Amino acid sequence: MSGIAGILDLSGTRPVPDGLLERMSLAMSHRGPDGEAFWRQPGIGLAWRQLRTASPQTESRLDSRPAGVPVAVFDGELYDGPELAVPPQGGDTANDATYAGLVAGLWQRHGGRAFAMLRGQFAVAIWDASQRQLILARDRMGICPLHWTRCGDWLLFASEIRSLLASGLVPAKPDLRGIAQVFTFFGLPGPITCFEGVSSVVPGHYLEAKPSATSTIRDHVYWEIDFPDLGQEQDGASESQLVDQYEQLLAQAVQRRLRADVPVVAYSSGGLDSSMIVSLARRILGEPVDTFTFRIEHPTLRESSGAEILGRHLGRAPRMVNCRPDDVIGTFPSLVRAAEAPVIDASAAALFRLAEAVHSHDYKAVLTGEGADEWQAGYPWFRIDKKLSYLDLIPGLALNRRGFWAYVRLLHSRQFRWSTLRRSEDAAAGHNAWLTVYNLMGVSKLRYFSPAMREAVGDYLPYDDLQLNLDRMRRWHPLHRSLYMGARVHLMGLHLHARGDRSAMHASVEPRYPFLDEDLVAFLNGLHPRWKMRGLQDKYLQRRLADRLLPAELFQGRKRLLHAPLDAFHDAPPPPLVEQLLSDDSLRKAGYFDPQAVGKWRRRMHSMPRGYRRLFVEMGLVGVIATQLWHHAYIDSSLADLPRPSSGAPT
Repeated sequence: MSGIAGILDLSGTRPVPDGLLERMSLAMSHRGPDGEAFWRQPGIGLAWRQLRTASPQTESRLDSRPAGVPVAVFDGELYDGPELAVPPQGGDTANDATYAGLVAGLWQRHGGRAFAMLRGQFAVAIWDASQRQLILARDRMGICPLHWTRCGDWLLFASEIRSLLASGLVPAKPDLRGIAQVFTFFGLPGPITCFEGVSSVVPGHYLEAKPSATSTIRDHVYWEIDFPDLGQEQDGASESQLVDQYEQLLAQAVQRRLRADVPVVAYSSGGLDSSMIVSLARRILGEPVDTFTFRIEHPTLRESSGAEILGRHLGRAPRMVNCRPDDVIGTFPSLVRAAEAPVIDASAAALFRLAEAVHSHDYKAVLTGEGADEWQAGYPWFRIDKKLSYLDLIPGLALNRRGFWAYVRLLHSRQFRWSTLRRSEDAAAGHNAWLTVYNLMGVSKLRYFSPAMREAVGDYLPYDDLQLNLDRMRRWHPLHRSLYMGARVHLMGLHLHARGDRSAMHASVEPRYPFLDEDLVAFLNGLHPRWKMRGLQDKYLQRRLADRLLPAELFQGRKRLLHAPLDAFHDAPPPPLVEQLLSDDSLRKAGYFDPQAVGKWRRRMHSMPRGYRRLFVEMGLVGVIATQLWHHAYIDSSLADLPRPSSGAPT
């Protein structure tokens, strides 16, 4: 991947301010250390940073575009790039072989339909001089980030928000809705960010901006997650046929993502998802790929054991990154600055360090198993929800929901309202397995937010800003509604952001996601829910494929994840910066959190028995720390007398 940025005069053809594009480009130099390019015309300017991984990106041709031909800047990879380079029969020849040139040519021929024709991960900006319009588009899943804002009659966009701030036109002000979303969804699924006036392009969408008297910016949907109507799911094939099809599609997905002019390596946890990717990569290449994993020094944990078993099976040991608890919390200041938002997932810090290890070995592209859980019910709350559903055997009593409400009020917060539960269900088109965990996380707002913050947020419901397709959702099987929520919110808002792009690209490393391949996602989404969850066993079909690909010993014992335990985060002595940011004075100055509540739960947490109550107390405290770090890094550096954290980008 790489980085893109630019500016458009919505009022006419004012010249781009001197030095603006250069500042925006420099702010994201970690995304493209292999080169940069600029293009300017009256009223419009584009910038591009290059991370060289594949032939179509080996040079910039921005300055050589013929007059009247659309000009584009591109971030990402097109896994069907060679096929797109061949124009359709009777069509014109491709303008150039770069990804940007390919997409610009497709736009010229097909308009907005062009984006649905692309396979891969991308963010692209196209200036169509013939129509005098700027197009901003993002891939289906949101793997590549793209942010935009409007400052008076200037529209600015960039891969990272820090580039917008570096322009000198965009002030850094907090958007409290974004912070409320983090304390509900663990991340920011878009379009809301934590910066006032700054939005992210929603995955599967493109924006159209035309300079005019009204200067309207229109949002278009070219793709969205979909499932068959209830009763129309694919269920006629035999198990062996479905496993065959799954194996073929996943192998094709891995093969596409191995296309590169540089070696491609892989993250390996020894769990089901990453192990299947590594195993198929070995089959395709005829030799093992280099793999990277981390080991958390923790008395009850050995995260690397599965990766070591897989390494012995495939003939190449993984490269190990040791992480002590103080490494996890010590990395957080740089992680939060790179993420440009509070980060609650402690394992993102370990992945941040893992990407640095990949970079230190001179690699630029890495395969990851992220995305498998979202399409195949691979999270524990799907099993919890299945168990709770047994309470609803008596129609009309809603014992499941009422029992959950009573549980939250008894063990988490007496302030949790029944109306909150009902409003979230209405906004999600009905009951949803993800609402269990999101409502429990939402209790952190009751637990930690200051009175002023709670008054400012009011009755804001984060679901209302997700742009969910409620009409379609109501026609799906209930399990598919939950899978949709996990993909639209958890995958796009956390895994592809803090754990994905920002944890990797700060080190100039491009993550690639075989489980998010377009054909594979369409296949899995079309299947009947029983092939995803059977009884209390999740990822049913994937486990049958794993039986073919992986040694049985790999799955003996508990499930393995690329995971960093929260108690490792909290047991480590916090660095001086974090301790200062949690002082009563700093908490009051930022204004988001109640100092007395934060102090109380910091003292009580370590004596609490393990369970969901302690888990969400811990998660909430990570959110408090991360929000204070974000505020210090971007909004007000006077919260502490220590310097703002760096991005952590390698030099």
